[in-house]
Amino acid sequence: MAASRNKLPLDLTQRVGNFLADHLADSQSLHVGLSGGLDSVVLLHVLAHVAPVPVRAIHVHHGLSPNADHWTAFCQDFCADLRVDLSICRVAVDASAGIGLEAAARNARYAAFASLPVECLFLAQHRGDQAETVLHNLLRGAGVLGLAGMPAARYRGPLKILRPLLSTGREEIAVYARQAGLRWIEDDSNADCRLTRNFIRHEVLPPLYRRFPQGERALAAAASHLAEAAELLDALAQADWQAIAVDGALPMRRLRTLDATRLKNLLRWRLRRLGWQAPVASRLDEFARQLLSAGADRHPALDLPQGRLFVAAGALHLAAGK
Repeated sequence: MAASRNKLPLDLTQRVGNFLADHLADSQSLHVGLSGGLDSVVLLHVLAHVAPVPVRAIHVHHGLSPNADHWTAFCQDFCADLRVDLSICRVAVDASAGIGLEAAARNARYAAFASLPVECLFLAQHRGDQAETVLHNLLRGAGVLGLAGMPAARYRGPLKILRPLLSTGREEIAVYARQAGLRWIEDDSNADCRLTRNFIRHEVLPPLYRRFPQGERALAAAASHLAEAAELLDALAQADWQAIAVDGALPMRRLRTLDATRLKNLLRWRLRRLGWQAPVASRLDEFARQLLSAGADRHPALDLPQGRLFVAAGALHLAAGK
């Protein structure tokens, strides 16, 4: 199934090897999310050949397709050929959660990853996925952070998530697979345009790319530029927090030295640091307005799923729980 190491396409293997040198640091092992599709098969194959530490794979069985058992068996055979240990996680996707099937499956998948003793998790999203993410988030009205798309490296709680293929196009991944003699499975749901990501991939982007042949690269480049902007906004928020906060609270007299835009940036940053879900823009706009204009006898408050922001004793507090 696999080509010998000296016959592997050099550009992709070298690029992933350089990524490992930049991001792997002192990790003793790495795990790869393996769906059995083209992208994850190629990523696992590359890492199994170039990683300086043991490589293990994780396959999440969502149970959403009648072919799910076949995909699991394929992943078992592929990992056996590579002599890579495989963990199989069976999850139940709550399609009634009100967030859509795609998001519910993603949440179940990350919960499965978090349930395992995993230090570094490698995922196979590529440049085309990044372009889709940027356009999807733009249509949802996302802010700078959402338009920055998927970062190449991030933490989700204690789990470090790495995406070494974000600068790689799908065609280059397919060329690697053909040259390495790899097989993969096709998820039948990928053709279902009732799912938003598939609609964007099959119905929106092809005509866009016919008009703008470099559109995928341009969208991915825009994500990179916006990621830099997001870093600057985070640095500003951290500086504001250090200048204003006292014992984890924000004294109102100091908080009101900020304008509304800077205040909202500070609140979003702090909520992310706490691991809380930020409110929609309209709610945050209104809360910021109240904080900046409410009289001394008023006590603005904002309830969120993870806790509460409220004014008491002349300061804004953030308290977990309800």
